[in-house]
Amino acid sequence: MRSELRNWGEILSTQNLSSGRAMDPVSRWLLISRASLFPLTMTSGAIGGLLAVGNPDARWGCFVAALFALILAQAASNMINDYLDFETGIDPEEYRRVQYAPHSILSGLISKSSLILAIALVDLLVIGIILYLTEVQGWPVAAFALLGLFVGVGYGAPPVQLKHRGLGEPAVALVWGPLMVGGTYFATTGGLEPWILVASLPYSLLVAAVLIGKHIDTIDIDSQRGIRTLPVRLGTDRALFLNQQLMVLFFVFVICLVLVGRVGVWALLAIAAAPQLWRALKIYSQPRPEFAPPECSYWPLWYVAPVFSLARRAGALFVLALLLDAIFPMRLG
Repeated sequence: MRSELRNWGEILSTQNLSSGRAMDPVSRWLLISRASLFPLTMTSGAIGGLLAVGNPDARWGCFVAALFALILAQAASNMINDYLDFETGIDPEEYRRVQYAPHSILSGLISKSSLILAIALVDLLVIGIILYLTEVQGWPVAAFALLGLFVGVGYGAPPVQLKHRGLGEPAVALVWGPLMVGGTYFATTGGLEPWILVASLPYSLLVAAVLIGKHIDTIDIDSQRGIRTLPVRLGTDRALFLNQQLMVLFFVFVICLVLVGRVGVWALLAIAAAPQLWRALKIYSQPRPEFAPPECSYWPLWYVAPVFSLARRAGALFVLALLLDAIFPMRLG
């Protein structure tokens, strides 16, 4: 069991499994579903649920169901993206998605037909949970889910292809912010206050910054393939500057939410992620290395890693702060 736990921890941290390690069924599933992204989704869902603490209409069984649905929907979206990448003919020797992490089909983790079946089964589970929550809390639950589905499928699939139009990054901010946080809050309470959507923005900016960092790393290949991501449209220098601002804005937004009394002073714990912010800003202010630095497991990606580390640390601290606020509330307003 220790070996399996090490496998799972490595995959959740790096989206890779070291060569020579035995592949167990859970590890295979974690790789196929790209489970390293699940913490980002769990953080958004947790924020939505914890903001509902104190609401007399909160139903915590619905919160658990909504959080489970979000994770499953993330898994389905990741698998759909892998399937679409395979269908559009990604070259495994050139495209960096394949170089830094195993592609579920191209690496032999799963066959094309089995991946389609897995997508269908996971989507059926998600639909079942959404139908239940809609019955209990009302039609807006389905509306949130349909908007998320539209963005998730339209991210890479024609004719929408948000990624190809420079709209993928704003779409991700919309999904991991207002849709996930607001949707989880509504699924938990049966209602939604406008300030909840505002409170969803800090973390959504960090998740968008993760994707922008990844697209900066793939800017040359995306440009050659006609995939006009936001960094392709802006150019490397302006995209780097934009991401620096988004990372800083997370802390600015959190401090503003504390000052206006919408979240407790515990939220200032997020400032403890400042070392990760400083490291990311330092990397963004220097030229990309020509060759892989020692022990850089995610090469040829470079700019996405520090933002991903910041998002995970800052998001975890923000969730901890909301939990402490639920137990020992302290507010300025």
